[in-house]
Amino acid sequence: MQSSHSSPWPETEPPAMTPVAEHEDIRDVIRRLLDRHSTIESSRLAARSESGYSPELWSLLVEEMNVAALTVPEDRGGLGYGMVELGIVLEECGRALVCEPVLTSATLGVHALLSAERSPRVDELLDRVVRGELVATVTALSAQTDFVDATRVGDRWSLSGRVTNVVQGGAADVVVLLAHADDGPGLYAVDLRTAPVRRTELPVVDPSRRQANLLFDDADAVRLVGPGDAPRVVESLRSLGVIGLACEHVGLIDRLLDSTREYTMQRRQFGRSIGSFQAVKHRLANTLVELEKARSAARYAAAVFAEDPGAAALPAAVAGAVCTEAVIATAMEAVQLHGGVGFTWEHATHSYVRRALGDEPLLGDSRAHRGRVADLVGL
Repeated sequence: MQSSHSSPWPETEPPAMTPVAEHEDIRDVIRRLLDRHSTIESSRLAARSESGYSPELWSLLVEEMNVAALTVPEDRGGLGYGMVELGIVLEECGRALVCEPVLTSATLGVHALLSAERSPRVDELLDRVVRGELVATVTALSAQTDFVDATRVGDRWSLSGRVTNVVQGGAADVVVLLAHADDGPGLYAVDLRTAPVRRTELPVVDPSRRQANLLFDDADAVRLVGPGDAPRVVESLRSLGVIGLACEHVGLIDRLLDSTREYTMQRRQFGRSIGSFQAVKHRLANTLVELEKARSAARYAAAVFAEDPGAAALPAAVAGAVCTEAVIATAMEAVQLHGGVGFTWEHATHSYVRRALGDEPLLGDSRAHRGRVADLVGL
């Protein structure tokens, strides 16, 4: 029986997702930069700093790699690329376990500001975020996290209320959130450097991705999107967030598989490497399958988003479900195959496990994403 619902899949296929030379060049450059400047030790040290990331590495990413300008149109001072290219950067950032705000500011913050109607204040915020002078973050934009009222006071907007579990909310300069005014919900940007805001850092599983609650009291804000366009833009930002996390998870899985394979080839038992045992080979092969599933789902979703963000809801939900399950399964397998050392806090695998588990509730676990898939296909 055919459903009466229109297909949630894009009507046309996105461009071919086979590797092209330019994409591999992007990957090589960003990997070399991160190999030099982002070790597990430096990442852990940066996560414990006041900002929760390394300003020096962030400057390199913004100035040398132009990560914040990557998807900005050329007529607005950017490079004019799309989510496919940014997805490559996010994969490598996940692989290196960076704690710099590539997902929150260079991806979600930039896209939120690009979605706004142009004005001098919006253009100034976008320009400074793209240059890395300001770090932006975006809330989960849901009824479970954003409890803010917006009031028009003369020629300005005033926000009062609270938002919860804001990634990098403790150190961000600008936050984009969902608030409710008399005419309906809209998206607003608040300059946290000058706004009356109380920040409360939260205990988190993953210290490299810190979160905070923000409490506002008559905070000056810029309305980015009004009630008419808010549902569409919120949907687009949510899809982008899920795809961005999925791309990062592909990088995590890739790194964990590499490190686990290397360890099993070095660790010897009964006069031979444990990687030569059939049972271990099968477990590594299963992890490779998880990697390829996750990579296919994430890259397809990124390609669809690049062509038409409005058609990306279903591919994003599929990528969210597949990649969340795959990264957690891979992290657990990596701990097991590393043996006793894999259970220690000092080992690098421990930090990857924390990232995988800490990411799970940010934008929905695999069950929530599968429920979203069911809703979108009319089940």
